[in-house]
Amino acid sequence: MKIQLSDHFTYGKLIKFTLPCIAMMIFTSIYSVVDGFFVSNFAGKTPFTAINLIIPILMILGTVGFMFGTGGTAIVAKTYGEGDREKANRYFSLFLYVAFMIGIALAILGFIFIRPIAVLLGASGELLENCISYARIILLALPFFVLQVMFQSFFVAAEKPHLGLIATISSGVTNMILDAVLVILMPQEHKLAGAAIATAMSQVVGGVIPLFYFFRENSSTLRLGKTKYDGKAILKACTNGSSEFMSNVSMSIVSILYNMQLMKYVGENGIAAYGVMMYVSMIFAAVFIGYSIGTAPVFGYHDGARNYEELKGLLHKSLIMIGTFGAGMVILAELLAVPLSHIFVGYDAELMRMTVSGFRIFSLSFAFMGFGIFTSGFFTALNDGVTSAIISFLRTLLFQSSAVMLLPLILGIKGVWLAIVVAEFMAVLLGTIFLASKRKKYHY
Repeated sequence: MKIQLSDHFTYGKLIKFTLPCIAMMIFTSIYSVVDGFFVSNFAGKTPFTAINLIIPILMILGTVGFMFGTGGTAIVAKTYGEGDREKANRYFSLFLYVAFMIGIALAILGFIFIRPIAVLLGASGELLENCISYARIILLALPFFVLQVMFQSFFVAAEKPHLGLIATISSGVTNMILDAVLVILMPQEHKLAGAAIATAMSQVVGGVIPLFYFFRENSSTLRLGKTKYDGKAILKACTNGSSEFMSNVSMSIVSILYNMQLMKYVGENGIAAYGVMMYVSMIFAAVFIGYSIGTAPVFGYHDGARNYEELKGLLHKSLIMIGTFGAGMVILAELLAVPLSHIFVGYDAELMRMTVSGFRIFSLSFAFMGFGIFTSGFFTALNDGVTSAIISFLRTLLFQSSAVMLLPLILGIKGVWLAIVVAEFMAVLLGTIFLASKRKKYHY
């Protein structure tokens, strides 16, 4: 039976509706991790370090997709909830076209300036050349990555989350197969380029397949077509999505700060160890991100339709589920610290010990991480981009950057691993304050 945005959501229906989004985000994270696995084990530690050093810059350039995806979905879902389907489709088309053009412009700028940026990050010699070759290949597919990210949100607004999962699986399988072929079989000097080609091609697949669906007649609530420029709508989408934009930019900046601190305290091994933790963290955070993406159009629809009792019930159920997910993830991460670390860096005993030790501390953050991600997404869904942006800015930039710069002065390398735990706990306190202070305004 098809689940619609207008339905009453029980726990079971909520899980069923959001599960494709959660699976989609997990699968996206897993195929991103595949690059790290193949490069680390078949290309070596220096190429692996190069990916982890330059990837925050590439993610910053791709954040336009997250901004228009989440911010635009909130507008489209609310417009649809208000009963104007034609206008919702115009908005959908406008946001996609504009974001794609911005993606092209950013790819060109990135291609030109990636060398001086890599130098500023501390890369030199072989590490520098690896950063540049990997980044320039990925940048060729940046406009399609922007589309891929946007469609993850818009498939939910179209009431077709399972199709988003299919597109993501197609993209992921493309990446995994090409990784296995290009990284393993290519000569040593071309293995890193092979991994980059695999990722770029997977992003093209993830961005193009949904275009064929939405440009033709379909059974969803959305379809791509003619639109007209609407500066106010674009500004509103950017404002709504500013929290996700800020969150992704901030996470990338924080990753750069982590890399700087790790290079200072333990050298190249520290960056490699942090890379392993971030890969695992991406998979676990994907559950929270997927749930937030899956529920956002539902919140937006009921806000637009003024179904406040349903909105209140959805919020309470979501908070319980987020807390349960977080507790389970901490337990799972502690149990899997050794085998997960071994998959990536088992070939180096010293690096393995550092990774396991840091991961056991780092993984405590999963208990708090979901709350900050969800509360930010919740306010985005209600078209309250300012509140969402404040939560994202403080959570991902101020709290984490302050912690990673200050705690190592007291605790050394342990302070680096503990920084994210402290930052995520602070985000829980902040999110609680905003939820309490906004209750009357949004009737939950």
